[in-house]
Amino acid sequence: QQRCWAMLVYVSLLWATEALPLHVTALLVPLLTVMLGVMRSPAKAHDHLGADDASKAVFSAMFSPVIMLLLGGFALAAALSKHDIARMIASWVLSKAGSSPRTVLLANMLVATFASMWISNVAAPVLCFSLIRPILRTLPANSTFAPCLIIGIALASNVGGMASPISSPQNIIAINTMHPPPSWFQWFAVSIPVCLACDLGIWLLLLLVYRPNKSTPAIHQARFTSDRLSRRQIYVCIVTVATILLWCFESSLAFIFGDMGIVAVIPLVLLFGFPKVLSKEDFNNFLWTVVMLAMGGIALGRAVDSSGLLHELASHIENLVDGMPLFAVLCVFCALILVVCTFISHTVGSLIILPIVSEVGARLPEPHSRLLVMGTALMASGAMGLPVSGFPNMNAIMLEDTLGNPYLTTMDFFKAGVPASVVAYIIIVSVGYVAMRLLGF
Repeated sequence: QQRCWAMLVYVSLLWATEALPLHVTALLVPLLTVMLGVMRSPAKAHDHLGADDASKAVFSAMFSPVIMLLLGGFALAAALSKHDIARMIASWVLSKAGSSPRTVLLANMLVATFASMWISNVAAPVLCFSLIRPILRTLPANSTFAPCLIIGIALASNVGGMASPISSPQNIIAINTMHPPPSWFQWFAVSIPVCLACDLGIWLLLLLVYRPNKSTPAIHQARFTSDRLSRRQIYVCIVTVATILLWCFESSLAFIFGDMGIVAVIPLVLLFGFPKVLSKEDFNNFLWTVVMLAMGGIALGRAVDSSGLLHELASHIENLVDGMPLFAVLCVFCALILVVCTFISHTVGSLIILPIVSEVGARLPEPHSRLLVMGTALMASGAMGLPVSGFPNMNAIMLEDTLGNPYLTTMDFFKAGVPASVVAYIIIVSVGYVAMRLLGF
């Protein structure tokens, strides 16, 4: 346990400080796990696994079904982006938004959240920022609508990171930690009400902070040019919808597919089987660094669990929350991950905290491990108070006008991002808590 604790602290520090690239640190995990001999035999509690058995155990854990789910999500995202389907849907929605800054802001935020569900909250803000370029060029120099719109899209993309199991790596980590894993339908039943409430709450907050209607009473309405869908676009839409439906009803089809990771193979075969749909270059362009990070996190979780350290840590935290009601425990863990993930990567924060949350939840008088894990994972995406809090924020603060001046400053995140995180926290521990209890989590 002491060796495992040393490894956990060392890896966490490397991830938090980014002294090494995140994926390189993740690759260190299986090496350290085997060399330090931290894994124990499942048959005999105090027997250490030899290097040969430990290496087999750690590698079998790393390539779990959730990694296939991640790859399947990447394939769908690549196809939707490459064939312009995501842009066409977004453009059509924005063309219906009218000319009022209030409705345009809300429409862009909803598009960013929806896009994040399917093409990840890494690609979604890039798409949305490209769509608003024509609007930004027509705004007067002193307009508060420009920073309001840009930060609105960034915050909504973070919110979109909660929306589906494939929208962000922390959701993949949560599904791997929850036993049994939730179906897609269950995830949507919690995440969609939470995301809509977060978007509306943050929209009202931004209207209060920036008052865009004062500086910009009206803007030019976006135009949508409708083109007929090509055969490839129709094919991609059919594969995407069919895959999502199979994921949603995976629990009913378990006797056929066994796990949602097997379902993820279907879009990979159907989309890459035809080079004109997705090619080898598209496969090489997958976010393999994220895949390595997720695999390293799973390996670390397996090592911490096998060594007995996870149970030890959970015992100490259990004593701290002893006697507290479930709602209060959820509030404590959500506050913890909110603070942590504001300063370090959402994925890294989840890798470190979610296994502990799961173990504490399982030890409660009435076990509610799944509720605590999902609530905490949703809150990881809701940590958006600083420019470094998530990729959408980093992307937003880099945007510049035609003169090379940045649209946003760190102060914009202090006055809008920090309160937005608080709004997300309140909604997750209220709306999210009620939805999860109704689902029996």
